[in-house]
Order: sequence, then structure tokens, then C-alpha cells
Amino acid sequence: MDIGVVLQCNPPASRVIELARIAETHGFSHVWTFDSHLLWQEPYVIHSQILAATRRVVVGPMVTNPATRDWTVTASTFATLNDMFGNRTICGIGRGDSAVRTLGGRPVNLATLRESIGVIRELGNGRSARIGDTVIHFPWASESRLPVWVAGYGPRALELTGEVGDGFILQLADPDITAWTIARVRAAAERAGRDPGAITICVAAPAYVTDGTPEALAHAREQCRWFGGMVGNHVAEIVARYGTHSEVPDALTDYVAGRRGYDYNEHGRAGNPHADFVPDEIVDRFCVLGTPDQHLARLRELEALGVDQFAVYLQHDAKTATLDAYGESVLPRLTPATDATVHQSL
Repeated sequence: MDIGVVLQCNPPASRVIELARIAETHGFSHVWTFDSHLLWQEPYVIHSQILAATRRVVVGPMVTNPATRDWTVTASTFATLNDMFGNRTICGIGRGDSAVRTLGGRPVNLATLRESIGVIRELGNGRSARIGDTVIHFPWASESRLPVWVAGYGPRALELTGEVGDGFILQLADPDITAWTIARVRAAAERAGRDPGAITICVAAPAYVTDGTPEALAHAREQCRWFGGMVGNHVAEIVARYGTHSEVPDALTDYVAGRRGYDYNEHGRAGNPHADFVPDEIVDRFCVLGTPDQHLARLRELEALGVDQFAVYLQHDAKTATLDAYGESVLPRLTPATDATVHQSL
């Protein structure tokens, strides 16, 4: 299993770049960032500096969207970065959340998402794409390679992912929900005539390493409770569409009954007061908290379900400590010894 990290583009950008460099030193495979240009700084500018400061990590947004970004500009950005730094970029994409809602907009529909994935992937891989009646390509990008991973929760989004995605991003680490979503994605891929096993599965969630004391666990929960509020935004839409006790697991939908709204100015921030409806049980299920041994147990459980990458959301008060703990106490025990030796030597 690969281990990635998800960063916010909070100023100063130099700190984001330094966290990415530390992550690579510890053996992390991917560096992802939020993409919400009003709440944080412009990610693609920072991506170029992360790529310049590192040698092997793959870099991209978790996740961009087709509403606030022109599809051709997005593809050109990735292809340009690939030309500059080798093929080390990846495109995580979804319908849109904070980047869209802070502008007063709404997430795009799935048909638009599907079309945008086709355009971005074809152009980002040096091929031609059609937009309306116009066929376009980048004559300078024939060597560019760009995987496109799709984020989603609901049944239709999972089906779309299986039909067109190179990878699937699930933003929570509950094993039961993970198993349900992976099954939906793979079934859709099979119906579409694709190899279900060729779709890379990524689970992304906050991780907080503690010393095992109840006090430390309580602190970790408070630092990560915001994540249940963020997931709740997407879940609320699913409940509105499908209702409660639908084909979507109750484990995903029941907890949003106490949701009273959401302030996007507090999006992705520890201590978010609009996440106070999220119970401890949800924090424990959606996030990965506890001692290194407890992290390893959850990661191995996810790996057994078919997860190829766990991406650590690092939005709390122990950013460097978490990277260090994973590098020293988790990754060496999760990765074969030969690979771990290579990681430490880079």
C-alpha cells in the first residue's frame, strides 16, 4: 500500500513545500493539496515548487473540479508540469465543493463531470479531445502521462468512477463503507467492459498518532472532528437525493441527522464549530487515530479490502509529528524492507 499526504495551501507556501519535502524523505508516495482558491492559495503554483523541491513524489489536487477551472487550462497545467519535472502529476477530480460554494455556485452534474474527465485525460496524455465541434490537442505534450482519479460517495458517482476513472478517491476510512464503495466501483467497471482491478483505490482521511492514553485520544478526536463535518456536506446531498435507509449504507448517512448547516470559512479547519454534531464514533470510524499499532491495524484492514493508497489528511496541530511518526513507526512496518531501505536513502 502507498501512503500519501493531503495538504492545505495555507500561507506561507514555503511551509507547504517543506511538509511535502519531509513527506518524501519519510517515504510517502503522493503529495496532494486542496483546490479551493478563495480559502487557500493557488495550488498549481505551489505544485510546481513541490515538484522542484522533490525527486519522486507524485503531486496533484484532492480534488479539483470542472466548474471553477477551465478543462483545457487544467490539462495544460498538468502537461506542462510533466514536461518540466517528468510524469509526476495526477488529477483528482470531483463535482466541486468548497471551491464552488464559496462563489455561490453548486457542484456540477455527473454528465458534466464525465465530459470534463474525458477532455482532461485525453489532453493530459498527449491525445486529441473534442469540445463541442472543435477537436483540440497540445502538439508539445506527446510524452505527458496523466491519471485521473475520481472522488465520490453516492451510487451514481461510484458508477461513473467505475466506468471512466483511472482511480477512485474515497474521503473517509471506515472499512464497511470502503468495502461497499469499492464493490460499486468495480461492478460498474465490469459492466462497462473494463478490468475492475485496474482501477486504483485511494482512501483519504485524517490520521493522528497518539501515545495511547485516553487524554491523547480525546485531543486527537477534537483535532479531526472537522472531517466528519466536511464529509457531511456530501452525505447531506446523498440523503436529499436517495432518502434515509436507502441503498446507501446507514453507516454513512445516519449521523447527518443532527447537521445544522456549514460555514465554508471554517472548511477543513480543526475546531470547526459547525462540526459539533459529529459524534466520537464517526470520528473514530472515518479517521485513523491512536498508536502506531492501531494505525497499522486499520491500514492493513483497508489494504485487505483492495485499497492501494491511504492519503493522510494533515489538517491538525501535529503535522510534522504525524509525518515523523509515519516515517519512523508506520511506513517501515507497512512496506517491504527493501522498499523501506530505498525510501530512507532518497
